[in-house]
Amino acid sequence: MKKIFLSLFAIFLYVNLFSQQQINKTLFFDGENRNYIVYIPASYNGSVNYPLLFSFHGGSDDGQAMIGLNDMRPIADTANFIAIYPSGSDGAWMHKVPTTYNDIYFVDAIIDTLNLEFNVDNDRIYACGYSEGGIFSYELACRLSNRIAAVASVSGSMMTDIYRNNPAPNGYGFPVCSPSHPTAIMFIPGTVDMNPHSMYSGFSPYYMSASEISTYWSTQNNTDSVPIISQLPNINTSDGSTVQRRVWENGDNCVRVEELKVIGGDHDWPGTFGNMDISASAEIWNFVSKYDINGLINCASTNVISTSDLEIKIFPNPSSDFITINSLDKGNLSYSIFSTIGKMVMNGNINTSNPKINISNLEPQLYILMIGGSSHKIIKK
Repeated sequence: MKKIFLSLFAIFLYVNLFSQQQINKTLFFDGENRNYIVYIPASYNGSVNYPLLFSFHGGSDDGQAMIGLNDMRPIADTANFIAIYPSGSDGAWMHKVPTTYNDIYFVDAIIDTLNLEFNVDNDRIYACGYSEGGIFSYELACRLSNRIAAVASVSGSMMTDIYRNNPAPNGYGFPVCSPSHPTAIMFIPGTVDMNPHSMYSGFSPYYMSASEISTYWSTQNNTDSVPIISQLPNINTSDGSTVQRRVWENGDNCVRVEELKVIGGDHDWPGTFGNMDISASAEIWNFVSKYDINGLINCASTNVISTSDLEIKIFPNPSSDFITINSLDKGNLSYSIFSTIGKMVMNGNINTSNPKINISNLEPQLYILMIGGSSHKIIKK
């Protein structure tokens, strides 16, 4: 009887050990205790390696504040990844040169620590950030690319190499950007953002403009030089802004550079405040999750589909039960459906022989269907 009790207790302990949980953690790094929050979805049981997604807050904030801005937890619950929210020292990430402060290695240390505690898919470690955290995300793509597969920056520019490599009196300066592999990049800038380190036109000589960022990464990744441009649906006509998707495709290892240009957008996180036509959180995961450290997952597959070659038609829309996806003539596609607050509510694959999605179990409201690298508004009646 005692053995049975102990066995049941062990099973109970194992199940609860890996249940959905949010953990506040501390790491002693570079002479101080540093904090970060780890969110483990309920699906994690230690049997499968899980991707990591870092979210970096803006200046003067912390990891908890970033959860309020970019709550990846509902998406992690369905997409199966571990979300990490570190806090900068004194609320800062980019202690501008001249300085000896370097948070690149703090992130490196967090990854090492998480590898000791969880089964981590080290080929699928991603970073995203807001404002100063967005700048820092670019730095990770530049200087920790041996561990970071893809990044996204919202309302945050990228430092110029001139500014980054400006040496201090002791000769120290951040090294120039030198990624070690083709790196998928998404950035979401607002055209009327007047914050100095995120202005659409840049802030010379410190921060790049949006066009300089896209030129840098499209050149670095050897993508097409001319972007594919599409206008996204103006779902919320009262937010004073619209979104244009600009995609530079066909990079090395099938990576791409993507800009979600928020026309009329300010220093915002779309979907939380500012523009409400898109959810930046949903867009980010849908983008970065397609890549690993080697580029687009299954890049060599014959079923890889180019957005420019794919015309998608959805009908009926609105619908109360099934929607049909037409013109899928180039192979099977994966899809995800998100609520307008960025929560993934469905995902799966569409087969060309029966291109239907059953949405009968969804609540009647507006949703965003993401498929084939593009987003589409659908309405459940």
